[in-house]
Formats: sequence, C-alpha cells, structure tokens
Amino acid sequence: MSSDARAPHFVRSFERGLAVIRAFDAEHPARTLSEVARACDLTRAAARRLLLTLADLGYVHSDGRRFRLTPRILELGYAYLSGLDLPSLAQPHLEQLAVLAGESASLCVLDGDAVVQVAAAPARRVMAATIAVGARFPAYDTAAGQVLLALAPESSLSDPDLIRRQGFARCADDPEDGVSTLAAPVRDRSGQAVAGVSLAVHSGRMSVARVHRVLLPQLRAAVAAIEADLRITDRVPGAPLGTGTRR
Repeated sequence: MSSDARAPHFVRSFERGLAVIRAFDAEHPARTLSEVARACDLTRAAARRLLLTLADLGYVHSDGRRFRLTPRILELGYAYLSGLDLPSLAQPHLEQLAVLAGESASLCVLDGDAVVQVAAAPARRVMAATIAVGARFPAYDTAAGQVLLALAPESSLSDPDLIRRQGFARCADDPEDGVSTLAAPVRDRSGQAVAGVSLAVHSGRMSVARVHRVLLPQLRAAVAAIEADLRITDRVPGAPLGTGTRR
C-alpha cells in the first residue's frame, strides 16, 4: 500500500521500526547502520534513530559497528504464542507437514482408551485420507494412540519398549481402505508426552521402507517445531493445553 493510501491513523515511524527488526534474519544476523538503511530504504539518520531506540529498549545490541537483535525480541512473539492452545499452535506445522509429505497429518491426544483428533491438515490430492477434527478411535488401533500409551507412566501396551526406543509407532494398513498411520510424540517442557502427530499413508503409494526413509524425518521435524513453540509458551506442566487427558 502506497503512503498516499494509508489510513489517517497509520503511524509511519512504527512501520519503519518493524522494518528495521525484519531486516535481521538467518542470512543477516548482524548488520551495519548503512546496511540497515539500505535494506529498509531509510536515510542513515532515520535508521540510526530507530536502531538506537531499539537498543535503549533492549531489543538490539551494538558492538560499536554492527547491530544484532537480542533474545528479548522473542517477547514480541511470546504474547501471541502464549495465548494459543496446543491445537492452534500445532496447526501451521501440520499444514506444512501435509504439503511436504503429500499425506494427511493430524494431532491426537489421549482420552482414556481412545485418541481424539484435535487438529488436522488434509493432503492436497484426490486420494487423500479424510481426517475429521473431533473424531475418536481406539488408541490401540492407531499409531498416535500406541505412541501415547507406550509413553504413559503405567503403559497398558503389552510391549511398549520398542516404541519407546525408536520414538515412533506405525500401525499396519486398515483392511478397509489400505491406510496405515505413522506417529511420533509431542513432549512438553517436562518431557511428558502430551500429544501425537500422525500421518495417514496409503500403502499403494509408498513402501514401508520409503515411509521410514522419507516420511519419518519429515514427521520428526514437524514434531520438533511444535515442541519448540510449546517451550516458548512456557506452559506449566499439567496446565490446560486444550487437549484430553488420560484417565
């Protein structure tokens, strides 16, 4: 939007300050004053005022020549993440996983002897497995359920050790639709498994060996991203997460 089209309430200096923050990224963790000015299309004087203001507020540090963001910048995202329940926090990661894997992804929680799907992202193809938020399944019949049962303090699985060692579970094909599930646990800050991320895979599309070689790393990466966001929220273990609980 051009400056001429801005609403009367629009604060241009605030926009410029946000632009300065966004000028720092993984490829440019540190920048000089001139580099920030060029990246944000600002004069050196304007960039200097904004950088020094951010430094006074504790969001930027300077070694005298180059500027860097400080960890305090995480406060800006914390307010958003801390207001999310687990399904909302996981949703964007499920959507990314579904795109990468080409398979439907879901987040499940344990509720007694069942698992409940509390978030889902369907694959964008014709023969994708259908996932409904709120659907319940016997925990023993799903990979997510088996993962959560295996990691429960008093596991009711006959042999949970293999799942605990490998860190994931795979449930064999459903005879009706030829869909198998692959799941890994999501742990909170205390290390407790609070949910499972699951992929629904059509056996005709991919062999078991390829599932483990290709989909498992993608699944684990999605779980790691969810856990990283969960740690940022700084939730107290046992506090409500918008999930079910094992009874």
